[in-house]
Amino acid sequence: MTVDAESRRAHRAAAVRSSAPRPQAQGYRRDIDGLRAVAILLVVVYHVWIGRVSGGVDVFLMISAFFLTGSFVRRMDAGKPLAVGSFLLSRFRRLMPAAAVVLAATLGACWLLLPQTAWPQLWKEGWASLGYVQNWVLALDGVDYYAHDSALASPLQHFWSLSVQGQVFVLWPVLFLLGALLVRWTKKSTTAVMAWIFGLVFAGSLAFSIWETADLQTFAYFDTGARLWEFAAGSLLALALPYVRLPRVPRAILGWLGLAGLVVCGMVIDVRGGFPGYLALWPIVSAALVILAGTPPKGEHPERGDLGPGRFLATRPVLALGRDAYALYLVHWPILILWLTVREHPQASFLDGLLIIVISLILARAVTLLVERPLRLPAGQRGRPWRNVGVIALCAALVAAVLAPWQVTTTIQAEIQKTAYAAQYTGAAGGDTAGDGKGVPLIPAPGAGDRERWSRLDEACAGRFATEDADVQESCTQTKNAATAKHLVVVIGDSHANQFSGALRPVADERGWGVVMLMRPWCSLETHDAGDDLADYCDDWQRNATELALSIHPDALFTIVTAASPDSPDERLINGASETVDRFLAEGVPVFGVRDNPRSTTNLWECALNGEPCNFPVEQALAADNPAEALSDRVRLIDFTPWICPQGLCLTEMGHVAVYLDNNHLSYPFVKTLAPALDQQLGEFLKP
Repeated sequence: MTVDAESRRAHRAAAVRSSAPRPQAQGYRRDIDGLRAVAILLVVVYHVWIGRVSGGVDVFLMISAFFLTGSFVRRMDAGKPLAVGSFLLSRFRRLMPAAAVVLAATLGACWLLLPQTAWPQLWKEGWASLGYVQNWVLALDGVDYYAHDSALASPLQHFWSLSVQGQVFVLWPVLFLLGALLVRWTKKSTTAVMAWIFGLVFAGSLAFSIWETADLQTFAYFDTGARLWEFAAGSLLALALPYVRLPRVPRAILGWLGLAGLVVCGMVIDVRGGFPGYLALWPIVSAALVILAGTPPKGEHPERGDLGPGRFLATRPVLALGRDAYALYLVHWPILILWLTVREHPQASFLDGLLIIVISLILARAVTLLVERPLRLPAGQRGRPWRNVGVIALCAALVAAVLAPWQVTTTIQAEIQKTAYAAQYTGAAGGDTAGDGKGVPLIPAPGAGDRERWSRLDEACAGRFATEDADVQESCTQTKNAATAKHLVVVIGDSHANQFSGALRPVADERGWGVVMLMRPWCSLETHDAGDDLADYCDDWQRNATELALSIHPDALFTIVTAASPDSPDERLINGASETVDRFLAEGVPVFGVRDNPRSTTNLWECALNGEPCNFPVEQALAADNPAEALSDRVRLIDFTPWICPQGLCLTEMGHVAVYLDNNHLSYPFVKTLAPALDQQLGEFLKP
């Protein structure tokens, strides 16, 4: 996320030492350090008080490439080897100490302060952050980075930008190696060759970013490919700047316009819904104008007579903030999220926010003084490789020393408990066991893996069940006996259809059925109105998944046909359910319509683990009559409500099993115990 201070010092030192004839080589730019300070201040203020994304991170990404490009171009112009290996070691030696200390401290605080239900995700994100792939974890998980509800936001989410930057720090040297080969082959200047390379990266990545943002913005936000153009913009600016000279007044006007544009970016445009597509040009262009405004004509001191924002950006208070920008970015987000979690507030008040910022500034200064500065290499030096490797290894060991014992001990303990009390985990057959005094630990335990919490079939679809449609194929799984079983059933829908398969699988095994499941998160078989956020994501998948299911000619289709509302009786029949049913019936495929389970606004797994009384009456969460009764003349209805909510009360624990996994999904261990209820409702259908 931040500009590497080593690059800036090397840039300054090289400008002092070198007399190379490169056009108007730039000296150390204090105004760019000040720009970094403004960007980090915007990031913090927007996160803490405004609850929006500022665009400041985009500025950091651009500036990091600006300095990186200047450093490599100077080496190429001077005929020095690029020494990519030593560069990477020195760069990650520079970045990792502060990041590792903050990551380890944050994980330790999460261990103490966050509920056990959050632990599995934190383990995954902790390892991903250490390996600089956190952005991909968030992209694939569909995390809402903009949510400030501490139940949703992770204290590690901000490591996504560090991951993107780390990946670019590996990619950019490869591009310079390519550029060096082209310079030798074409005899063109370094600037010309690298301008072509970064121009292609900029154009290709921006086009891809616009396309992906329009189609799947949440994924695009974290996608490195959709962000490369921001780095390329910084590289192109670094290449062009020595050739650009503007009169003082126009420079000043552009500079103030750029600074103002940067400040208001997050308030004027929809950063949440539009980045990193073409809207992200706003902060990138704004930052470029500020940098351009600080570029004086030949022979003029950068700050002498400066009418633009350069003098302000180069003042001591601003530069003091800039020197801690990296550390401040690292510490402010976990402090904010942990504060909101402990206080159980969705948003910081003015006084809370002020205290959060003060604490963040103090800790950032400490990280800079005690961690960054002692390990910092002298300006322009890359250090000895073995020492760099040692520092990197120590950083990784520090994080692992917190993360590994936490994860391993919790996981082992969960497995021991599961085995020891196996006979007492009766789920739906055991009734309400909360507070029965038997001391049986609840399952799924926090250390349980995904397969212990979520229903899964055996393998990816193959043979006649496979399809060339990538989205549908990715969502398709099958049981091992699907191709050979006498009878085959298909499950289609979203995560609620997936959880239902946990009850279907034991019944299918007993009756000798094969099962194929087509599941995409958020995509039931509901039709969407134009402009609906899910229309672009789900509609094509629904159509193609339905076509695949029909081509299979299954013996039955199972799908969720109602949609419950959290803590509300506004349960409804999903839009388009009747049409979907008719399509399958026309092909001679019986349809089983499953009623949705009750939902809540409370994390019911946390309630169960903490022994809290979160049971609720069924009429609070479901309609008095099943809305799917409207289809009862054509559809065989499946309703688990009497088993989830016995005697009209929806329970959070039954038979020492947590009924829910969050606020709306049933846990896999509980759903498995609903198999007898499903068997009862299926009756003699396809029974051997």
